[in-house]
Amino acid sequence: MKREVWIVSAIALVNSLSFTVLLPTLYPYGRQFGLNDFETSFLFSIFSIAQFIATPVIGQLSDRWGRRPLLLVSLAGTMLANLMAGLATAAWVLFLARFLDGITGGNNSVIQAVIADVTDAENRARGFSLFGAAFGVGFVLGPLISLGAQAISLGASFLVSAWIAGIALGVTYFFLPETLEERSQPRRFELGLAKLVTGLTIPKVGILLLINFLIGTTFTIFTYAFQPYFLNVLNQTPQSLALIFIVYGVLGVLMQTFGVPNLTKRFNLLLILFVALLIRSVAFLAMPIWPNVTYFVSITIFFSIFNSLVQPIINTLISLNVDAQQQGMAMGLNSSYLSISNGIGPVIAGVLIHQSNLASYGYPLYLAGACTFGVLLLAIQTRTKYAPS
Repeated sequence: MKREVWIVSAIALVNSLSFTVLLPTLYPYGRQFGLNDFETSFLFSIFSIAQFIATPVIGQLSDRWGRRPLLLVSLAGTMLANLMAGLATAAWVLFLARFLDGITGGNNSVIQAVIADVTDAENRARGFSLFGAAFGVGFVLGPLISLGAQAISLGASFLVSAWIAGIALGVTYFFLPETLEERSQPRRFELGLAKLVTGLTIPKVGILLLINFLIGTTFTIFTYAFQPYFLNVLNQTPQSLALIFIVYGVLGVLMQTFGVPNLTKRFNLLLILFVALLIRSVAFLAMPIWPNVTYFVSITIFFSIFNSLVQPIINTLISLNVDAQQQGMAMGLNSSYLSISNGIGPVIAGVLIHQSNLASYGYPLYLAGACTFGVLLLAIQTRTKYAPS
């Protein structure tokens, strides 16, 4: 694997730490400011909606100006935003900080474009799995760091996240060379809804963008609902939440590092995707059946093992279906669709939850399971439209 892939994977690791440090903290931190469950869901959504607006622009700019400058701007924005959040004294400052982090936070699509720049088709799945593994290591170390920061305060997690983003900024500045050899020609940007609609018409890629949007929506219904269910129904603490994120992270790293490369050598990419979606659907439906912490953790551990396969496979399929000069654009569109799905999912979950009715905390999980099964049927039905040649 080329040196650049290892460098951006290291950047992805440090970058993911700045994100995953916040995962066990954001929901209880919002409640600390007096926000209810529905209002807290917007802390998750506003970040993603801002990313939705910005990511296609960042992807296009990286095709025109290079990968490195856009990574620098994005990481600087994350550092400043988390400083604001950690020092916030009012809820509106927290919302503003989450928006700023999102509007500058399109770096994952740029990192993926770097990987596509320096790998051939044969090694691309391995490159994306290494990126995923680096992000997965962040899911181990980030909650662990958050656990330590929570001993000071919930806001300290944001300050630690800002410091970590600063490390990623330094690694990018001093060690990452520019990987884009052929720049795209200057052209008028197609922004907003028009760009997203245009993306759906790209042969083979359009249907993958739609499928990934639906996958992302169902997944983020779960990722928001998981936290209030774990804390309020199962009566666990933010520290326990951080510990369970650590367990999921370890399993994700193992699958990204060993599972994806071995499975892609032995099985068809589409088969891996279909099996992973089926298991995801069944796991979502099973999670809220019995409000017992041992049962819930067991189901989610089983889920996390196979869930780690979905995004590397989708990213590989998209990358294999576009040419070298469009990798940044395609990855930017994909991240944008994921961002808007991340903005929709938490709000759907927040609408379904009623704090006076503990049973309602399980409703989003049932919905996520049923909808994921529908996405699986769509992916199977349309498979000839996006299968790599």
